[in-house]
Amino acid sequence: MKIGTAVLAVLSAASVYGAEGFGVPRTFGAQRAALTSVAMSTKEKEGTETKDDAKKDKEAPPVNIGWDSHKAVDAVPDSLVREGESGPDGNYPMRAKFEQMCREAQLKITKAIEDIDGKASFREDAWVRDNGGGGMSRVLCDGNVFEKAGVNLSVVYGSMPQEALQAATERGVDRAKGYKPGERVPFFACGLSSVMHPKNPHAPTMHFNYRYFETDGGVWWFGGGTDITPAYVNEEDMKQFHGTYKEVCDKHDPEFYPKFKEWADRYFVIQHRNETRGLGGIFFDDLNDRDPDTIFEFSKEALNSVVKAYGPIVEKHKDDDFTEKEKEWQLMRRGRYVEFNLVYDRGTVFGLKTGGRIESILMSLPETARWEYDMHPEPGTPEADFIDACKQPREWV
Repeated sequence: MKIGTAVLAVLSAASVYGAEGFGVPRTFGAQRAALTSVAMSTKEKEGTETKDDAKKDKEAPPVNIGWDSHKAVDAVPDSLVREGESGPDGNYPMRAKFEQMCREAQLKITKAIEDIDGKASFREDAWVRDNGGGGMSRVLCDGNVFEKAGVNLSVVYGSMPQEALQAATERGVDRAKGYKPGERVPFFACGLSSVMHPKNPHAPTMHFNYRYFETDGGVWWFGGGTDITPAYVNEEDMKQFHGTYKEVCDKHDPEFYPKFKEWADRYFVIQHRNETRGLGGIFFDDLNDRDPDTIFEFSKEALNSVVKAYGPIVEKHKDDDFTEKEKEWQLMRRGRYVEFNLVYDRGTVFGLKTGGRIESILMSLPETARWEYDMHPEPGTPEADFIDACKQPREWV
């Protein structure tokens, strides 16, 4: 949860700070500037609003997507992306194609997890919004294997300040072209995010988020990634997980895996602990340096490789014997997971600040976690080895 994991990753949380909801790198200064811009009027001075301004304000996407804007429905429409719907002009075919990809992946992944669990089934909640978009959350709880697992689909139409757009790119793309200073820029976003928390301490937690983003005028980019958070180091497991994604990356661009692996190691850092949340994976954002269909195919294969990368690891360890001490250690690492998601995950933090769908925002959190005062593992123990891997990221393949 960049969702920045964070969501994005948390997509359904994306509203005023849509870029942050999708894990776009931001500085704390930019965050403060963006917060300030929400409190201020979009007009520099009172009395300067024209009829055209009033019309534009009336037709603009909502500034805050709150709980009341999510209307529960028994079934989501065939598509939450509708041609001509309120929101930014852009690449409608890509929007529809990306949403369809996410829907299909949500069903395939949840079916695979149900098969691994053997007991529990996913509960589905669906919702729509008056201004367009909506989503589906599928959550499994108290299974044989998984304490909690969730997969969220979301399609969002909103607007955000130009400061957020400026901070959302590393290449200086003008995503607010044609807008006056202070005007909010409409955006569209679609994505799928997930977190899986197994019960067994030897079966790792896994998170993924894949998303497509547009601003008014057709500026677009892709983001996403998959990362793993075990409680113990198992090199065979890490070779399985990282090896799967290296194979996917190498197929599309040999530079992808080393670049995106390093990006994940950098992004998922619990800064106040000076350690990573887990043992990494791949993470990318602001990806628009080639044809969109080419990047779509990479995102699709990475998303569809989640079960291949993660499923065998859970199958291998779901019935492992474990001690009470090992379970306590897992819960303490879950505590670290909570710390990252609530303090640093951009989707979570800004979703909470801007009134996103709370159940979707907090879906990523485990049902149980633990904190012990001033706890440090004994040198030479498996727990100490794990901390070393979190403080000094390793190469697994």
